[in-house]
Amino acid sequence: MTATTVDAPPPDLRLPKRRGVELSLLVCAVLIAVYGYIDVGLTKNDAVPPDAAGYGAGLGVLALLAHLAVRFRAPYADPLLLPIAVLLNGLGLVLIYRLDLETPKDQAAPTQLVWSTLGVALFIGVVILLRDHRVLQRYAYLSVAAALALLIVPIFFPAVNGAKIWIRVGGFSFQPGEFAKILLAVFFAAYLAANRNALAYTGRKIWKLQLPTGRVLGPIVAIWLLSVGVLVLERDLGTSLLFFGLFVILLYVATGRTGWIAVGLLLAAVGAFVVGSLEPHVHSRVQDWLHPFASIDAGRGPGQLAQSLFAFAAGGMLGAGLGAGDSILIGFAAKSDFILATAGEELGLSGLTAVFLLYALLVARGYRAGLALRDPFGRLLAIGLASILALQVFVIAGGVMGLIPLTGMAMPFLAQGGSSVVTNWIIVALLIRVSDSARRPQPEHVETGVIAPVVEADQ
Repeated sequence: MTATTVDAPPPDLRLPKRRGVELSLLVCAVLIAVYGYIDVGLTKNDAVPPDAAGYGAGLGVLALLAHLAVRFRAPYADPLLLPIAVLLNGLGLVLIYRLDLETPKDQAAPTQLVWSTLGVALFIGVVILLRDHRVLQRYAYLSVAAALALLIVPIFFPAVNGAKIWIRVGGFSFQPGEFAKILLAVFFAAYLAANRNALAYTGRKIWKLQLPTGRVLGPIVAIWLLSVGVLVLERDLGTSLLFFGLFVILLYVATGRTGWIAVGLLLAAVGAFVVGSLEPHVHSRVQDWLHPFASIDAGRGPGQLAQSLFAFAAGGMLGAGLGAGDSILIGFAAKSDFILATAGEELGLSGLTAVFLLYALLVARGYRAGLALRDPFGRLLAIGLASILALQVFVIAGGVMGLIPLTGMAMPFLAQGGSSVVTNWIIVALLIRVSDSARRPQPEHVETGVIAPVVEADQ
């Protein structure tokens, strides 16, 4: 009897790793950022900035080191995540440098570059040291304890711009809440993954909403209320809204019940009305949102939000050009809260749309990686981390455009803020690790070539 081709096992399925695509996109991202840097110098000083080559080399080295870490430790990771992060970070450095030219005594771009370097270093550390994202599930309660500690500590420090969210020691300052959001995402994902069946199919039914038992839902609600309550005391309503949105989104994904979205929107509306009416700091922001041009009518000149709206209007479709705008008139927040106004004025609606599309693509690839996973923890973690980025962009863009009241958060990668850029790089590193697990070929039986099933554990 002769062997036939049917008796032979099928060849191994090899998915493309796409690391060459990632490297090509990284080169394009670095070149775009360097071009923007040179364009600012030509517009403001009619000369190429003397440190343009150093800026390009520094950004290129950081991108190359991050690429090598992904190539050797996460070879199947999504090839778009890292280039998008590098491009957004590079554009942020260009915009901050452009605003620095208007404030010679307040140079933020060099500091932001140092923080970006630290962020990339932590990105590389996470990619190299964290070989499996499921390891994080073991440290769920340690993560929530650390998150609550980080949220509580700033209460004992003086308020900055009306909010107690900063820790300042000498000339060094950072925002602990930025790191807490990652830790809470890990806890929410681990707890909901372990109790998703009980959350979806037990408890009392009220109208069309199936409520879980208090024993199952109680701990996570208590943690969420405690974290949001601390943030309210610190007057950090932007991060409170972020945590609330993250909690509702993960609860919906874990249970598959749309009723949680309706409940979340209702509670958010009630909470916003109560806090906006009773808390003076928040109430003033609501009044500025409702009447952005009131300061002009009172003879005090345009306020921050009014100047931001003027900047967007002046940008038009194609923008005034990098370095040719006047968004520095917004004031001290031009490099942080309102940096998106600079992008709108100098890049125009077309450039601003491109920036939003980059964020949308980054979030979408995070969602895609999560949905491709079989383990519920990884799925919830990826969706939670991507949702953090999505909620930040919505809250910040909505605030500076007058869609919702201002919250004082930092635009991911673009705005001045060391804690923000570092934590965003950690988020991208975790998404890289999750996407590598999602795209990696599954082990096969040698005899049959059948993919081995993966058993999902509830605990």
